[in-house]
This record gives sequence, structure tokens and C-alpha cells, in this order.
Amino acid sequence: MSDTPQARPIEDFLRVSATSNPQKVAQAIAHAIYDRQKCVVRAVGAGAINQAVKAIAIARGYVAQRGMDLMCRPGFATIPGRQEDGESTISAIVLSLSVV
Repeated sequence: MSDTPQARPIEDFLRVSATSNPQKVAQAIAHAIYDRQKCVVRAVGAGAINQAVKAIAIARGYVAQRGMDLMCRPGFATIPGRQEDGESTISAIVLSLSVV
């Protein structure tokens, strides 16, 4: 067995839930924007979408301090559902953010 730490795979999006703290999500969005000039946020359900939109509004204020502005393109994604719930797929809202 190797003593080297295993790197976790980097996800292409931030997952937001109904219990997510919008300020912490906003910080994560701002850091992704600073690093890559783009960020994708995925939310499932009304509460999660509410938290995601709040976080985007807060993040817009963070990046404005560096002379940037955010553009948001909403869309849908289909993700696998939980088998124990009997759902084969779930619709998610995907918010693609980039610098204007």
C-alpha cells in the first residue's frame, strides 16, 4: 500500500442544498471565478434554488470588488435518482456563471 495521499476528483460544479449557507457558497463561487473565470452551480428543489440564487447575489458583490461582474445562464440537467425512492431521474437547475 502506498503512503501517498489520494487526490479527490474535482467536481465540475458546486452542489447547493436547501440547508447550504449562502455566504459560504458565495465564497466558493468567488474563488472559482478568480481561479477559472467560470463556475457551475447545481441545485435540486425550491429551497436549494433559493439558497443558490442568494449565494450568486452575494458572490456578485465579492467579485465586484475586483472589478468583475457575473453573468448567469440558467439551465436544466437530468441526474440519476435514488433507487430506493423509485425515481430513475431527477431534474436539477444548473446555473452557469462567468465573468462579463
